[in-house]
Amino acid sequence: MSQLILHHYPQSPASEKVRVALGIKGLAWRSVEIPRLPPRPDLFPLTGGYRRTPVMQIGADIYCDSQCILRELERRFPQPSLFPGGADGLAWAVSRWTDSALFTLVAAVLFGEQGQEMPAEFLVDRGRLYFGPDFDPAALRRDLGHNRAQLRAQLGWMEQRLAAGRPFMLGDRPGLPDALCYHVVWFVRDRYRGGPGLLSEMPMLLAWEGRVRKIGHGNPTAMTSTAALELAGAASPAAAAPGIDDDVQNLRAGMSVSVTPDDDGGDPEVYGLISYLDHDSVTLLRRDPAAGEIAVHFPRVGYRVRPRRGGVRAAATR
Repeated sequence: MSQLILHHYPQSPASEKVRVALGIKGLAWRSVEIPRLPPRPDLFPLTGGYRRTPVMQIGADIYCDSQCILRELERRFPQPSLFPGGADGLAWAVSRWTDSALFTLVAAVLFGEQGQEMPAEFLVDRGRLYFGPDFDPAALRRDLGHNRAQLRAQLGWMEQRLAAGRPFMLGDRPGLPDALCYHVVWFVRDRYRGGPGLLSEMPMLLAWEGRVRKIGHGNPTAMTSTAALELAGAASPAAAAPGIDDDVQNLRAGMSVSVTPDDDGGDPEVYGLISYLDHDSVTLLRRDPAAGEIAVHFPRVGYRVRPRRGGVRAAATR
């Protein structure tokens, strides 16, 4: 029941970030490949409808968002550390740049230059996810030159970081900032037709990219989504540790809440009862007919937790 299971798909940039972290730690894990577009009928019973990728499963504990996944990997498998030499707090701050402002900029360049070539269903789905309900393909085409310049400058920051001869972002050993930056560079090279030319202007970044690529993804073996769902149904969530009792939102264990990303990407809310709460994470206990009792873990940063009115039973079983 303690095996690591990653629900992902090969082209997912956020999944690549986690896969690199698994490689840094040299971990064995089970790989469940999910569809690129919803619905995901074997995954949604585990997540309560959370639709973003990737999701990590350990028995009946489900970890949503790469931020939450990476924290849990570091907690369970502290060596080798994702923070060689320290700097863990600062590295999480870097993630707010790479995962939001910088990645959205990459998506803006990609959609501005190649959006008209994308399948309509994919364009609509990812457009809302990346840019919100006011997604305007024509505006992205108009801003393409500006956005290219912004992207070139910000990738240049990575080049400057490596210019002192450091093999990795934190020094001699790879860590979380390497996974954070690499998934953006990987996406630029893989998905943007102008990416290889842009990256060729940055020799330090190119050499670093090759070093991170060689780290690999650990030791994955394939697993079906059906088998993962059955495993969750046969397991029970891990016992919740004591959390904080002075939350600034006045949240507390046992409260009925909903959780959703706060970037207006059109995501459904996930409902449940708080079983654990601290400044960085919140865990919802919920029950699903196909999966049984499940604990769904979310980060606090980037997510909105809303108290709900109504019965405890309804929130726990929805």
